[in-house]
Amino acid sequence: MVSINYAFREISCKIVYYGPGLSGKTTNLQYVHDRLPKKSRGDLISLATEADRTLYFDFLPLELGEIGGFATKFQMYTVPGQVFYNATRKLVLRGVDGIVFVADSQKTKMDDNLESLADMEDNLKSYNLDIHTMPIVIQYNKRDLPDIVTIEEMEAVLNKHQWPYIEAAAVKGQGVFDTMKRVSKLVLADLKKRTSEGAVTPAGGSTPTPAAQTPVKTSASRAELASIAARPTAVVSAAGVATKRVAAASESVAVAERDTHEDEIPVAPVAGSTVSKLRDRPEQPSGAPVMAAQKSTRVRRRRRSLFDRLFGWLFGR
Repeated sequence: MVSINYAFREISCKIVYYGPGLSGKTTNLQYVHDRLPKKSRGDLISLATEADRTLYFDFLPLELGEIGGFATKFQMYTVPGQVFYNATRKLVLRGVDGIVFVADSQKTKMDDNLESLADMEDNLKSYNLDIHTMPIVIQYNKRDLPDIVTIEEMEAVLNKHQWPYIEAAAVKGQGVFDTMKRVSKLVLADLKKRTSEGAVTPAGGSTPTPAAQTPVKTSASRAELASIAARPTAVVSAAGVATKRVAAASESVAVAERDTHEDEIPVAPVAGSTVSKLRDRPEQPSGAPVMAAQKSTRVRRRRRSLFDRLFGWLFGR
């Protein structure tokens, strides 16, 4: 899958050379790597097995320049050809953007070509990749050897999907760069198509490019609509909670006011009542009015304190 690294402003495309064992995949990559400028290519990494090798390197094609302010990087891979390395071949195909199928032109290798081709199609299906839409170039290699199958016969047997093909002799460098350029053009054309459809993926958790933001914006707008649709319920719920808080706080204030009123509001004396008995008591000392005023001030402060706490609780002050 073509990925965009916004931090490094790079577009990465993965190209895999697939085919039977010893068909010339390694020779293709080694030839390309050796002839690319050192400043534009990475190191050639090799994972050797008994009969084949898996190679990898990446390079920046300088002649392409920048695309929309982003440098285009190609990651080149080969896969082991033997059947018993299928797990490795399948793993290397993960996230592939383009494939070069390297077919061996020798007559004794046609069965191996067919087996590897069927294996490639099965591995692509396991990643939900369509062989009909995948950018693929088929290279008919070893055309310099005797006892080889004609191009017409190879086309009839191996190229039922009508992929573009290149004749090559990789050990001599014939057709190697032509193959790479052809598959690169197909990958870039597919990248342009998928970018217009908003199907490009940002890599490494980086910020997506405008092309990659199209599905994100759609998803975000739907989320916003869902949020807006849910707001009345949330407001009603919040209002209910606030109403309950106001009611509880008002009840507390009412209790405090009731206690205060019992202290401040005159009550008519009833015969034989406690109030009547209090009224019948001897006259209070001269300091009593001062104490009553102080008590009234304390009550008012208490009421203000309750209201302050109430509004602070409700409005976060």
